[in-house]
Amino acid sequence: MSTEKDKNKAVITVVGCDAVGIIAKISALLAEEGVNINDITQTILDDIFTMIMLVDLKTAKSDMKALSEKLDKVGEEIGVSIRIQHTDLFYAMHRI
Repeated sequence: MSTEKDKNKAVITVVGCDAVGIIAKISALLAEEGVNINDITQTILDDIFTMIMLVDLKTAKSDMKALSEKLDKVGEEIGVSIRIQHTDLFYAMHRI
């Protein structure tokens, strides 16, 4: 359930073929953008890389749309799909 403290939080999901530097490149972009990573989990299933990040957008330099476009560009460069969703949307989509 979403709360007032979650208003600046977002979920980033990453899926693609495993390669060296995926976490480093995404984390570097987030750091440049002033986005704090609150939690991260990643795994590799066979050769499929998956990662979920919970991030804080409170000090982000870009709005959600611009950040999404920058993540898309990095994703294209490294061959993965990157999606960012505000936690309100994420919770609404995954409510049973």
